[in-house]
Order: sequence, then C-alpha cells, then structure tokens
Amino acid sequence: MSTDNRRPIAARHTGWAQKITRVLIKLRLSPNTISVFSIVFSVLGAACIGFAHGAAWSWLIFALCIQLRLLCNLFDGMVAVDGGLSSAVGALYNEVPDRVSDTVLFVSAAYVIDLPELGWAAALFAAFTAYIRVLGGSVGEPQLFLGPFAKQQRMAALTIAALISIAEAAWLHSFYVMGTALLIIAVGSAYTCVRRLRAIATQLHTKANQADQDAHYPFK
Repeated sequence: MSTDNRRPIAARHTGWAQKITRVLIKLRLSPNTISVFSIVFSVLGAACIGFAHGAAWSWLIFALCIQLRLLCNLFDGMVAVDGGLSSAVGALYNEVPDRVSDTVLFVSAAYVIDLPELGWAAALFAAFTAYIRVLGGSVGEPQLFLGPFAKQQRMAALTIAALISIAEAAWLHSFYVMGTALLIIAVGSAYTCVRRLRAIATQLHTKANQADQDAHYPFK
C-alpha cells in the first residue's frame, strides 16, 4: 500500500494501535487476511440484527461489529506498511472488502427496518465515493478522502444510530433513528461524491493551465 494514498487516521499514531500492530506483525498475520475479516465482522453484525428481527440487544452487537470492521481497516494498512508485509494484490484487498462491508451493513440495517431502498441508496453512493477517490488517483492526482461522509463519518453515523436504536427498539418498538441515519448517509455520501468530483476537476484544470503556461513560457 502506497503511503501517499493512505487514509489519514489519527488512531494510527496512538500507542495502543502501534502495540497491537506489533503483535499482529509478530504473529505474521497477513494484511489481506485482516482485510477479509472486516467482511466477516460485517456479516456477523448483519446476521445478528437479521435473525433477531431488530431486537434491542442485537443493535449493540451490530454497533460492536461496525467498530471491529473499522479496526480491521486500521490494522491491515498498519501491518502492511509498518511490518513490510504488503503484497502485489494488497490494493485489491484494501478496496474490495470495504465495498462489501459497506453494502452488507447498510442493506441489512435497511431490510430490518423495512426500508430497503434507503440501504441500497446508501451503499450505492458509498461505493461511488470510493470509485471517485480511486478515479482521481488513476488520472495522476492524489487520492482525496474529502467528506463530509467519508468512510469514518458513515460508520460513525451508523454506529450512533445503532446505539440509539437499542433504546428505541426496547421502549418504542420503532426504528425512526436508523431510518433517518440511513437517509443522512445516502444524501451525505451523494454530496461527498459531488465534492470529490469538483475537487478532482479543479486539480486537473490547474495542472492543464500550468502545463499550458510552461509551454508558452519555457524560460520563465
């Protein structure tokens, strides 16, 4: 994994994260394996709320699985870079499990609350945010992790909604908070797509203008 295209994560510099990374490196756990585990935790969380039909306790496990998924996303990159364990196919494992995990989490939550369209919309726009980021890198620009609804923000919103849903499901037997969260994630991700596209377009225009100036004034 190129350090130029790593998502900026503050936790990467904390003592606990570095200690766990050293343990994982000693265990020779492959970064690709860690990436795949993000799917495992997402499926576990989805299965829990699905089989429990959105029971209050199941949302706690769902929230926990979201955070475990994010930890996998943190440690796969740290092990790859700090442990020198990156592989030729590491870029694929860095991207594909994320798209699967997003889809599983959003869609499962949406089906449980009987709003599948919101889940698919959130998953679609979340995938587009990543596609646009990678597209920017493919045309020679630095990958942009602009928000307001990048992966961390999407997962934070989903986690908070799941925790609030514990009380809502227990006392009100409703899922308004989760539905609202999925709507916000879908709309916020769509806006993030637009913002990233505009930023990439600006970068490309700037580069083109600079190349044009250099061509006209080669000895400036």
